[in-house]
Amino acid sequence: MEFLNGVNALTLVFVSLLVFAIAYRIYGIFLANKVLRLNANNVTPAIEFADGKDYVATNRNVLFGHHFAAIAAAGPLVGPVLAAQFGYLPGTLWILIGCVLGGGVHDMIVLFASVRHKGESLATIASKEIGKGTGIIAGFAILFILILTLAGLSLACISAMHEASWSLFTVIATMPIAVIMGLIMRYKKNSVTIASIIGGILLIASIIGGHSLMQVKEISDLFHWNIKTISISITVYGFLASVLPVWLLLVPRDYLSTYLKIGTILMLAVGVIFVHPTLQMPAITEFINGGGPVIGGPVLPFIFIVIACGAISGFHAVIATGTTPKMLNNEREILFVGYGAMLVEGFVALMALIAACTLVPGDYFAINTPREMYDSFLAQHPNLHAVDLAHFSEKIGVDLHGRTGGAVSLAVGMAHIFNKIPFMDDVMAYWYNFAIMFEAVFILTAIDAGTRVGRFFLQEMIGNVFPKFNDKNWIPGIIICSALFTFSWGYLVYTGNVSSIWPLFGISNQLLAACGLIVCTTMLIRLNRRKYALCSAIPGVFMAIITFWAGYEQVVNIYLPKQQYLLSSLAILAMLLMFIVFINTFKRWSKLLKMEAKHIDYYGDEVKELVER
Repeated sequence: MEFLNGVNALTLVFVSLLVFAIAYRIYGIFLANKVLRLNANNVTPAIEFADGKDYVATNRNVLFGHHFAAIAAAGPLVGPVLAAQFGYLPGTLWILIGCVLGGGVHDMIVLFASVRHKGESLATIASKEIGKGTGIIAGFAILFILILTLAGLSLACISAMHEASWSLFTVIATMPIAVIMGLIMRYKKNSVTIASIIGGILLIASIIGGHSLMQVKEISDLFHWNIKTISISITVYGFLASVLPVWLLLVPRDYLSTYLKIGTILMLAVGVIFVHPTLQMPAITEFINGGGPVIGGPVLPFIFIVIACGAISGFHAVIATGTTPKMLNNEREILFVGYGAMLVEGFVALMALIAACTLVPGDYFAINTPREMYDSFLAQHPNLHAVDLAHFSEKIGVDLHGRTGGAVSLAVGMAHIFNKIPFMDDVMAYWYNFAIMFEAVFILTAIDAGTRVGRFFLQEMIGNVFPKFNDKNWIPGIIICSALFTFSWGYLVYTGNVSSIWPLFGISNQLLAACGLIVCTTMLIRLNRRKYALCSAIPGVFMAIITFWAGYEQVVNIYLPKQQYLLSSLAILAMLLMFIVFINTFKRWSKLLKMEAKHIDYYGDEVKELVER
């Protein structure tokens, strides 16, 4: 592996662009035409059930922005940075292969299934395709996993924003800007371009002007929030985003954030092309067999749960069966919105990995090793001492030692790349704070969409007992379910920390990804697309096996030795619920495969006969 060390980062950028372009042009179109058989003439739920609140036919570019912003949270940023502990090669391979053959397939098939099922949730799809009992269990499992996911995402965001006035101000500024854009697009026809220009100008003004404003102590103190204050504020924001109409805050804010996200990643790519930095992290490190300070377990199977959203993520199923199918204007757009957004997210993940791996390994580990462990770590690995970290801390004005969680090391890595551009050394603090803000915006856009979807889930589940809650326009039901759901994950955020929640988030998130693939494969089998069903069945079964393996390793070798019994119980519960769902689904597969090749398509194309259950 020595010949792979010291690789130019530009090589990975070109390889990834080539792989993703070929994947979209060949495999994505194959999935759209042969596997899913998307039909532009089908009436989508956004048109059939249009209500101006949740079911809103949306411009494909705006919807792409919402969907990408919602799915691209902490995963493609934090996960690859943490996985850099193993070296750059394992993460690179998993991002490229997982995104093309796993994540893209997952997002397309789940979005397709929800559109054909009138925009309903994954639990409802499981209930109709497999059985009511399985749907109920899946509903509890998905709700439980979603709470853990939003708690993990929120904690990662808090780690980046607390006591950082400039970054917090810019993030807060995106909210009124989004409302302005939403009002323009709502009440002025063909105004997407105008709203985009106005939103972009206001966003740039808030980023640049924010630094000057924060030089005024009285203003800076207003945005100098501690962890507890931000924890409560994020919960309140999640509640508001889940009850307000999607066109007013959620969609325009996500669309606005997409400009920032894609723009920043393109800037980083241009920076890599201009600077062409060398990857300082070796291809494979000494921690591939476990024992690292960032991730305790070995590269196999932990690489598959640490890098989630950049390769394949169950959280995407929540969005693809929540807000997005209710706004899709044309069924053919599933390729662009589903597969396309996933490939862009894969590129984001790879750029995050590159940014982290351009740091000297000693600096990377100094940032990501807890302070109380650093002295003993350095005694065991004296070759991994910090090199440039003191210089970075001085330029940025923040002590960077022991700032774990991945967000800070990514921000330092990005600032390090930009800093290599001539005459940029004196503005390194700008790049760092901009990167922190960039990460926070990524995460918040997933929190708002995830909270809204969680409200949908809870309304469906309570509606089985109290039918009035099934009325999506019933204001008391909306408020009660939103309050209950936001309190559930908000309580974990207020009382927890990243190190306790993130590993559990990784396991539960990937179990949900396996669930999305396996449950929706049932629909393909029922539609008599049996050989094509392998496209989703193979990655689904693979993710189920690999995640159960990782869960076992996490519980037996990490949680229990540390006497973390609550985390052990939660991990076991998540695995048990999903195991029941998988077993029932496999039984349904067996029954369908034994039937004569007759099926029904919900929109009437290729209709032959209803399969009697």
